[in-house]
Amino acid sequence: MLRWVALVLIIILIALQVRLWTGQGGLRDVWRLQQRVAQQKAENAQLKKRNETLSAEVEDLKHGEEAIEERARSELGLLKPGETFYQVVEPGAATPGKDAQGK
Repeated sequence: MLRWVALVLIIILIALQVRLWTGQGGLRDVWRLQQRVAQQKAENAQLKKRNETLSAEVEDLKHGEEAIEERARSELGLLKPGETFYQVVEPGAATPGKDAQGK
C-alpha cells in the first residue's frame, strides 16, 4: 500500500513540475515576459531621451531668438537685410548644367 501512495505522489510531483516548466504562467512565460519588459524599458529610455531633446529645443525656440534665426537660415534659406549669400562649390563636384547636357 505504501508503494502505491509513493508512486501516486511521484506522479503528482512530475505532473506539477511539467506544468511549472511548460504550462501557462510557467517559467517559460516568465522568462518571455522579462525579455519583453527589458525591451520596453530600452524603448522607453530612447523615447525619453528624444522627448528631452525636443523639450529643450522647444524651450530654446520660446526664449532664444538665436535659435529661431538659425532655423530660419538653415531650413528656409533666409538672409538678414544687407547680407550677401555666397555658395561655396567644392572642386570636382558635378555641376547640374554639365549633367543635364550629357557631358
